[in-house]
Amino acid sequence: MNDIKKMIKNSFLYGIYRNIMQEMTIRLWTRDDQRNFLLYSEFIAPGCLCFDIGANIGNRTKAFLKIGAKVIAVEPQNKCMKILEKHYGKNKNVKLIHRALGEKEGVKEMMIGSEHTLSSLSKNWVESVKNSGRFSEFSWDEKQKVSLTTLDYLIETYGSPDFIKIDVEGYEYEVLKGLTSPVKLLSLEFTPEYIDSTINCLNHLSRIGNLELNWSKNESMRMELEDWVDKDRMIKLLEGNRTQLFFGDVYARFVS
Repeated sequence: MNDIKKMIKNSFLYGIYRNIMQEMTIRLWTRDDQRNFLLYSEFIAPGCLCFDIGANIGNRTKAFLKIGAKVIAVEPQNKCMKILEKHYGKNKNVKLIHRALGEKEGVKEMMIGSEHTLSSLSKNWVESVKNSGRFSEFSWDEKQKVSLTTLDYLIETYGSPDFIKIDVEGYEYEVLKGLTSPVKLLSLEFTPEYIDSTINCLNHLSRIGNLELNWSKNESMRMELEDWVDKDRMIKLLEGNRTQLFFGDVYARFVS
């Protein structure tokens, strides 16, 4: 069955269908866009500065702009950057950065997924999701050399952001190692196969400053906890939910 799914998703006609649906998703305001908008509106206001790290084709950038924020959109994939340039290249409230982020400046090989949302700089993450079978119908046969910069560099260049969204398919810890000072608020994706990396992220952030944490499960785009919690409590929550279908985003804010 997985071989059949892979064959369909790699077919020419499926590629055409995917491109059409992708274009419609970008141009139209969808239900998912509205859910993104409602969540981000809780802590982003007009004029805020947002970093969209792993912007892909811009679905989060789209919501940030709707709120009235200014966006630094960082995306290393060539195909995704062409789409971002087409739709946001002339928008004065968007700065497109055709790079990836990491612990330090450099060049690294990216594994490009047959589904662009699954492309990753982490070989370990790709192997983990292959072994779990969660994305068994997809492949990572294409490679692309990408330039790396750091969160510290972006902050030095563009200013301290009000919000950082990080969604980089298993490379979140490396991205956060390039951050050495507190920011107002950030989110980072977690997946069930890579919970230990998420815990490393939280430990790193706690060394930078005092944290309060919340989470959003499975693209629900709503905070699960009424009260924000400390690092130890969030780690227990993550450890207790290592199920194959459980993924989401952890939100971290620095408090004095």
